[in-house]
Amino acid sequence: MSDNQNLLAEQRRALILDEVRRRGGVRVNELTRKLGVSDMTVRRDLDTLARQGVIEKVHGGAVPVVEASTHEPGFEAKSGLELTAKEDIARAAAALVSPGSAIALSGGTTTYALAQHLLDVPDLTVVTNSVRVADVFHTAQRSSGQAQGAATVVLTGGVRTPSDSLVGPVADQAIAALHFDMLFLGVHGISVEAGLSTPNLAEAETNRRLVHSARRVIVVADHTKWGTVGLSSFAELEQVDTLVTDSGLPPEARAEISEHLRRLVVAGETDLAADL
Repeated sequence: MSDNQNLLAEQRRALILDEVRRRGGVRVNELTRKLGVSDMTVRRDLDTLARQGVIEKVHGGAVPVVEASTHEPGFEAKSGLELTAKEDIARAAAALVSPGSAIALSGGTTTYALAQHLLDVPDLTVVTNSVRVADVFHTAQRSSGQAQGAATVVLTGGVRTPSDSLVGPVADQAIAALHFDMLFLGVHGISVEAGLSTPNLAEAETNRRLVHSARRVIVVADHTKWGTVGLSSFAELEQVDTLVTDSGLPPEARAEISEHLRRLVVAGETDLAADL
């Protein structure tokens, strides 16, 4: 299958997922008419989304999965979701980073995508509690053999979560002793009421330390994270300097966010607020 076909399938599944979540359920025949594809194609898409754990198939269609606030999907399950949005967000977020900066990247699939866009930014110091993010830089340095201008990567210790983040007292102590210019933070959920949240209690505490050690906090989150609430809140929206998201964020959410954040960056669109 070509890259273009893969992209089309990814976009189609994103549309299906949005439709399921927005309407609370859809039927196969409605999706075939809306998308202009065959029943078989829609059913394959539903099978894929069901394997990723984001919908539940029912007779003749699909309904959204209602997740408990303690449910934490693994890295592989999350990595297949909203791929285009994450790439757009990563590209926009990378443009905020200057050479020679000290930055921190939390765990998550969006920060993982961001790490790959930062490989060409020289002389970075990168603090991360993500095994996956650290691997991006280490793999690139080993394959290129380049030392000059390569990022210095500080990987915290800690206990590994299902999303391949390192959390707990060891990670917290390491982060508390550091200070960085910018923190790029992936989140499980973001809302006006709960702020930033995660289903993992230990990860919430580690994220609090990251926020406290950063001069600027930049949340990187696709539109599906808006309105999601995990078990533990670790920061209020007012503690966030910038939210970088994708164009799927609805107008009402943008209006709410603009009341609480200094800057909203929608990837592929004009920056919606003045520079900090």
